[in-house]
Amino acid sequence: MRILFMGTPEFAVASLRRLVEDGHTVCGVFTQPDKPKNRGHRLAFSPVKEYALTENIPVFQPLSMRNSEALDLVLELAPDLTVVAAYGKILPEDILNVPPYGSINVHSSLLPKYRGAAPINWAILNGEKETGVSIMYMAKELDAGDVILQKATPIGAEEDAQSLTARLAELGAEALSEAVSALEAGTAGRTLQDESLQTYASMLSKEMSPVDWTRSAHEIACQVRGLIPWPCASTDVIGGETIKLFSVRETGEMTGGAAGTIVSAGKHGIDVVCGDGRLLRILELQAQGGKRMTAAAYLLGHPIQC
Repeated sequence: MRILFMGTPEFAVASLRRLVEDGHTVCGVFTQPDKPKNRGHRLAFSPVKEYALTENIPVFQPLSMRNSEALDLVLELAPDLTVVAAYGKILPEDILNVPPYGSINVHSSLLPKYRGAAPINWAILNGEKETGVSIMYMAKELDAGDVILQKATPIGAEEDAQSLTARLAELGAEALSEAVSALEAGTAGRTLQDESLQTYASMLSKEMSPVDWTRSAHEIACQVRGLIPWPCASTDVIGGETIKLFSVRETGEMTGGAAGTIVSAGKHGIDVVCGDGRLLRILELQAQGGKRMTAAAYLLGHPIQC
């Protein structure tokens, strides 16, 4: 099948790679414009662009999809199907309707739950036990199209958003491969989403970072895991400076101390009292201007008296 692919981050690369491996003709790739990166502000390619160039796939980076130039380009490429995976731009209906097989999306949630920009993060933030991927027909409304197929997977007890994203990328690629085969064979399903069950996964912000230690140990652990790698949970209970938290563990231990109190600090990590009276152990952190390190390594230079 002749496929136009649209995607930008690492998550989308797995889907593009699978289309190539399955023998489809990827007639072009749309991805976000190159952006300045690091201190040198050199323009960096998106992960999808980097992979596409290795496969000699034509790459296009329109600033807008809402003009005649973008539509003319899609018409010129004449795809049988458009596949979108975390592209980062909203597509108008005239572009969605160009391919005879339509336009489909690889979405990292079990729709209709967690429509929107950050479904993986919010599944963890909300303490979900299960998530997955959905392959759906694209519609005018955000992530509201009919579902072709879904694949579910449990969320590990200590799995963070970064590692879960990597797993869902591969699961999404597998689901996409099945969906495209079903479309070619004329056997693709089409299930309406139940609007009464829809939830929204808004974009993350730095305002979500500060830890409120009056919350339960489990809620705070979900906050830490859900905000990796950005914006990261943070706290100032350690030495009075703002410190990012990268890894924590629920110990299950109970204590009578006040929420936010450090009760022990050593090779095992830093134990802090939470609002439910349980201890949360900080295992990895990053001080301002420093590098990510174990709590034990941090304590060598910043001892804490409990």
